[in-house]
Amino acid sequence: MSPVTDPPPAVRRPSVESPRDRLPVFPWDKLEPYRKTAAAHPGGLVDLSVGTPVDPVPELIQKALVAAADSPGYPTVWGTAELRDALVDWVRRRLGARDAAHVNVLPVVGSKELVAWLPTQLGLGPGDQVAYPRLAYPTYEVGARLARAEAVVYDDPTTDLDPDRVKLLWLNSPSNPTGRVLAKDELIRIVRWARQHGVLLVADECYLELGWEADPVSVLHEDVCGGSFDGLVAVHSLSKRSNLAGYRAAFVAGDSAVLGDLLQIRKHGGMMTAAPVQAATVAALGDDTHVAEQRARYAARRTALREALLAHGFRIEHSEASLYLWVTRGENCWDTVGHLASLGILVAPGDFYGEAGQQFVRVALTATDERVAAAAARLTG
Repeated sequence: MSPVTDPPPAVRRPSVESPRDRLPVFPWDKLEPYRKTAAAHPGGLVDLSVGTPVDPVPELIQKALVAAADSPGYPTVWGTAELRDALVDWVRRRLGARDAAHVNVLPVVGSKELVAWLPTQLGLGPGDQVAYPRLAYPTYEVGARLARAEAVVYDDPTTDLDPDRVKLLWLNSPSNPTGRVLAKDELIRIVRWARQHGVLLVADECYLELGWEADPVSVLHEDVCGGSFDGLVAVHSLSKRSNLAGYRAAFVAGDSAVLGDLLQIRKHGGMMTAAPVQAATVAALGDDTHVAEQRARYAARRTALREALLAHGFRIEHSEASLYLWVTRGENCWDTVGHLASLGILVAPGDFYGEAGQQFVRVALTATDERVAAAAARLTG
């Protein structure tokens, strides 16, 4: 007869809030059944659902990464002198920030990390509002929730928001998902409003070099900010312009006081861009040829998909910039996703980006020439 033993004590876990209670459902999981349908097409899957680059990393960037591979020591959070000089030069040359000698810059570990954790790093919390466009990249909301701040959407921030409660105002031009570009006079008006009310304005400009039917302008452009970067931060990424999504190469530029505070927080948190990636970023920002070549690839893919979608009965709205076409057939977005999946084409449903996108889908230009040609043939066949 086995001896009687007491049951083991129950494991006591810390009383903490589950991430599931604070964060929205990860939307891409809902797309998996449609991916299986599209993958079963005889001609194979054409994945136009995500904006991940598929073209090679330019050789000069790879060489810079390899040359810096022997980096046994810790990198600095603020970056090497060479990197900081490259960032400041690019901000001056590409963004029209002529007084860039007074702009602060800070490398970050990919722009998504920055977007998700910026409200927390700024010390925002309950009672504070984080505002972002009604149709927007989902990580703006995630960042607000991680900080336990209130996420609010707007159509026009100068009329829709309470300036006494909004602490962080996100702009996104060119927009993900719509490709909409804010005109210079509109940016000037919003910057003036934010400054009048002491609202920090952070502009996500990661698609700025991918304008097709419009010329996107940075909030750091002298005509927009008046030569002062006070209250303004711009977010930029090398993921799309240089095919460096796998490198997690991004940076912020703007208000020295804001970036100085971020630097201190990120130093304590050990948020360092890897030294070889810093060297690769210097090479990437110093070369415009590979950017023009990549733009040409995307332009050709955009033309092919745009013409095929129009021929298939879609209507395209905005889409004057970025790596996406924002399209509709006037039906629920999931019906459109299902229809295109039956053709072997996977796209992103518009409601991933807010309720206002319920009748739209986002079509990415990030597929190989061969796969884009296959999609166009199925749409027009």
